[in-house]
Amino acid sequence: MISSFSRPIPSLDRVRHVARAAAVIGALALIGILNGVGAARAELQIEITRGVVEPIPIAITDFYSPSADASEIGRRIASVISKDLERSGLFRPIDQRAFIQRPADMLDQPRFQDWRQINAQALVTGQVQIESGGRLSVEFRLWDVYASQHLVGLRLGSAENAWRRIAHKVADAIYQRLTGEGGYFDTRIVYVSESGPASARKKRLAIMDQDGENFRFLTDGRALVLTPRFSPTTQEITYLSYEGDQPRVYLRNIDTGRQEILGNFPGMTFAPRFSPDGNKVALTYAKNGNSDIFSMDLRTRRVQQLTRDPSIDTSPTYSPDGSRIAFESDRGGSQQIYVMGSDGSGVTRVSFGKGRYGTPVWSPRGDLIAFTKISQGEFYIGVIKPDGSDERLIAQGYLVEGPTWAPNGRVLMFFRQASRNPDSAELVSIDITGQNERVLVTSTAASDPAWSPLIP
Repeated sequence: MISSFSRPIPSLDRVRHVARAAAVIGALALIGILNGVGAARAELQIEITRGVVEPIPIAITDFYSPSADASEIGRRIASVISKDLERSGLFRPIDQRAFIQRPADMLDQPRFQDWRQINAQALVTGQVQIESGGRLSVEFRLWDVYASQHLVGLRLGSAENAWRRIAHKVADAIYQRLTGEGGYFDTRIVYVSESGPASARKKRLAIMDQDGENFRFLTDGRALVLTPRFSPTTQEITYLSYEGDQPRVYLRNIDTGRQEILGNFPGMTFAPRFSPDGNKVALTYAKNGNSDIFSMDLRTRRVQQLTRDPSIDTSPTYSPDGSRIAFESDRGGSQQIYVMGSDGSGVTRVSFGKGRYGTPVWSPRGDLIAFTKISQGEFYIGVIKPDGSDERLIAQGYLVEGPTWAPNGRVLMFFRQASRNPDSAELVSIDITGQNERVLVTSTAASDPAWSPLIP
């Protein structure tokens, strides 16, 4: 649980006074958000377009502490912030060996001329201390070097072992302040971990932070699992499992491990997806050779059939406001993307390019639908507006599939055949401009990723 407040603070002393007065709640408590200068007045901001963006040179100093133990944590925090921002493709962290001023000399304000000499446009400074009871207290500030002004600051408290989450939250704050878009670093990825030979592949649910850290398995591999999806609360996932040799959709609590079959369908259910409020799950039910889309209210367990067509309707995905559902269907003779009301009304085809379209996923912003496309033997990841206009293909590769959105709608992740091992699969992230494609390193082959919302 996280508590927060936001207000202009004119001095660091007053910042500390307010921070001490605030209550620390839960394992990670946000004690205060401090805006030294209003966003409209800031001179430093990244303008993101469809073209290539030149990364901002940013200096990220180790977070200072006179204590050796806390100082080591401060170094680790700075390293995680640097890696988060660098992976976004929008920032270029400057090598610390070029720094002139030391962290201990910047407790009040940096010497901006020292940072201009190494061409830093933005500067991150911070302090860390281990308080009584082993709690960690971290404070950071973001500076516009050329305008010589403070942009934003945070003071965070947590258990000492949650320092990585503090680093991700600081990176999110920097990203948001300089791009105007929400961050996505304090998130997790759930996916299917694959191991063993291709003829006897073991598939287990696994979860990790978005940077690949804090990995753990959620299932033991005795039953085949596919298509995990996060709830909006990030505490539950829904997925397909072949437990008992009967493919069914399951609901699972990540923390407790408790799981249950979703619904009392006599046949196969698959391709589940939560509604934006987390109260419903849309899924596909196959019976007598036909597949239709249903929704289930998780509170009442009421089931509603949404499509009634003698075709394969599957892969439902809700719009962010919950009013519409995109899905794939071959009702027109080939696999295409359709949009309908969340009650099943007004079905409209929206994909009309050459090839087959599948696995639609609505952007958290509501402005785009990501998809997988197969055309003339080539595989693509693309995006399209909900009305079917402005189709763009942003990634191509063998067996690329399964896009999932970061919570800010700026970055997509998908999986593909591994470049170095044709019998393996790997996770890849990419900006919606088609730039900054990066492989996420995992300990095993990985497929079917799902990106969580920001962790509360």
